[in-house]
Amino acid sequence: MKLQLMYSFLRSDIDKIEKELKVVVASEQQLLEEAALQLIEAGGKRIRPVFVLLAGKFGNYKLDVIKHVAVALELIHMASLVHDDVIDAALLRRGSATVNANWGDRIAMYTGDYLFAKSLECITNLESPEVHKALSHTILEVCKGEIEQIKDKYDFGQNLRTYLRRIKRKTALLIAASCQLGAIASGACRDTVNRLFWYGYFVGMSYQIIDDILDFVSTEEKLGKPAGGDLLQGNITLPALYAMEDPKLRERIVRVNENTPTNEMKEIIEAVKNSNAIDQAFAFSERYLHKALEVIKPLPRSQAKLALQNVAKYIGKRKF
Repeated sequence: MKLQLMYSFLRSDIDKIEKELKVVVASEQQLLEEAALQLIEAGGKRIRPVFVLLAGKFGNYKLDVIKHVAVALELIHMASLVHDDVIDAALLRRGSATVNANWGDRIAMYTGDYLFAKSLECITNLESPEVHKALSHTILEVCKGEIEQIKDKYDFGQNLRTYLRRIKRKTALLIAASCQLGAIASGACRDTVNRLFWYGYFVGMSYQIIDDILDFVSTEEKLGKPAGGDLLQGNITLPALYAMEDPKLRERIVRVNENTPTNEMKEIIEAVKNSNAIDQAFAFSERYLHKALEVIKPLPRSQAKLALQNVAKYIGKRKF
């Protein structure tokens, strides 16, 4: 089943969120607006707004209220992508030119900052101090994750704990916050809010691990960017960590730098694919998915709960 079919009952609400994103990024500074609109129109799964809406179904669901949370979370995600692309000097994302490729690094960084600011402005439509506090904390953690990624580049001595802390901040906490804030904004009970937060956290960890696996096993056409880009840019992900347990493979991987020839990179990627590293990483992701499904078991049966279960299972099956 396609991902979008799992929450097709939200289709009209997601369309409204899409329109709201375009309204929110409108600016008298034409360059900022053009850059932001390019990001929106490039598409994407809109996973974070979807999680906000699904979590909202466990309380008093009001789209006019919850849309502000959904838009804010997506803007934070978009801002982090812009900053990531500058850090990685990436020219392609989802098969299209990045903001920095079109307008340069300085405009891209200001665009990311603009989107962060817009997310905070958007959330002021809700009066809940708890929502404001949780969102501010999430932005702080995302920024820490960005700094950690820069600090850890080409650090081939880093361990599993370092990697997990980094992806927690870069990916998992934003998805966890999407579920948490959707539930809070709809007035769900405390136990439900906590369960949805941990569901989002576990799914987010699994989601990033799968993304890191796909960077090795998928194609440039499907990734929308060159395969093996993470390792070439010095981002040491779970498959690379497992692959380096083989002394011979480690010897080859630790020599990787931004000037490593394409042919050599292809050989290293193939070696990682043919090792046990990929299966080990999939197994690690599966453990997080199991936790995600377990933590929401006590929640009442509903269309939204079924969608959350199916989305988690879908994430675990992304293998190509």
